[in-house]
This record gives sequence, C-alpha cells and structure tokens, in this order.
Amino acid sequence: MTETARPILVVLHQERSSPGRVGQLLTQKGFRLDIRRPALGDTLPDTLDAHSGAVVFGGPMSANDDEAYVRKEIDWLSIPLRENRPYLGICLGAQMLARQLGAKVSSNQDGSVEIGWYPLHATPEGRQMMSWPSMVYQFHREGFELPRGAKLLARGDLYPNQAFRYGEKAFGVQFHAELTRAMMQRWVVHGASRFSLPAAQAGHLHLEGRMLHDRALKDWLSEFLDIVFERVAQPALEA
Repeated sequence: MTETARPILVVLHQERSSPGRVGQLLTQKGFRLDIRRPALGDTLPDTLDAHSGAVVFGGPMSANDDEAYVRKEIDWLSIPLRENRPYLGICLGAQMLARQLGAKVSSNQDGSVEIGWYPLHATPEGRQMMSWPSMVYQFHREGFELPRGAKLLARGDLYPNQAFRYGEKAFGVQFHAELTRAMMQRWVVHGASRFSLPAAQAGHLHLEGRMLHDRALKDWLSEFLDIVFERVAQPALEA
C-alpha cells in the first residue's frame, strides 16, 4: 500500500463541522479522508498503521474540559507521537497536543482574545522550513505554552506561541487557515457575541481582512500540508 493510498484521519468536534479547505487540499493531493467525531461517539483507531496521518481540528470546547471524550482524545495523541506518524493539530488540536506533551493551555490574564486577523512572525526555525504569511485568521480565547522539546515556528503579539513542531512529524498551529468563505461567514454570524471581548475585531473586519490576506494564507496552507504529510524537500531542524 502506498502512503497516499491510506486515508488521513480527520477529527472534528461538532456535528456540522467541516474539514474545509484542509479537506479540499488533501483530497486534491490524492488523500482520502476518514472523518471521525469523538464528541458524538465515534471511536479513534488503536494505531495509525492504516492511515497516512491525522488532523485534529478546533471546536468550542477547551482542552482543559473534564469531558470524557476530551480527556480520551488528548490521551489518544500518544499514538501518532509513539508511532511517529504525521499529525497536524489546528487550534484546539494544537492545544490538545500541547496538553499531551505536558504544557499548559490557558487564557491571557488580561482577558484578551484573538478573534479576527492578526500579525504572524516566523521564527528562524520557521523560516528555515518555509515562507509564512504575515497575517492569519484567529478565533480563540486560550493559547498554549510551548511544550518542552518543541521547536517554535511562528509567534504572535497577543498569544506568543502560534505554531510549533515536535519531533519530525507532529505540528500544532493556533490559527485557522482552513476556513472557506462560507465557513467564515457562518463563524462571523454565530460568533458575533464574542466580538466585544478584549482585542477581538468587529465582524466586518473578518470579511474585509479575508479579501486582503486570504490568498497568501491559502498558498501557505497548501505548502504546509505538503511538508506535514508528504515531506517534500523538508530539511530536519537542528536540535
């Protein structure tokens, strides 16, 4: 079986959640998707031998929640780490990976959030790996500490840890590159109550920012997925 013949495990956290542009790009790159929703009772595999890797997406819950499925999902992340299988965590998925690796997930003490478009700053390790967008879309109230042994790839102004790599094949990103325009419109409508939180942006700025910044974000995502799941021309970072 070739690597691209194996599906990628996609973990979503709500009934109507979608893998969005990540799913579209992975499909275009020749991968099939095995979509599971643990919050609705779906099980996760005991091994990733039959998969090309895994993507765990975001959701309204917290990695600190005491719900059984949240704890089980964090525990399950030991499998891709132990088996050295490609893993990408997005927002909540990155925070779960941080928790699995012993790092804390918490809100800023001043209550500030990142909801809208915010600057991103690649670290030297991140620039060694690829080019990064200067602005990214965010929708979160918590962030993660950098796990011990992880390489920070990108920083933010309000939440400093925005992207990291652990080992060779595990990645976590705080921001959202997966949103289609329809997804963003839904988030702006359903998340409007959060726009009054400290440092959050008004809804119209979300859509206006998309016109300015989304093309670069989409191009980054396509290349990033190649690095995570296909290891195209990807040098190992020095320890």
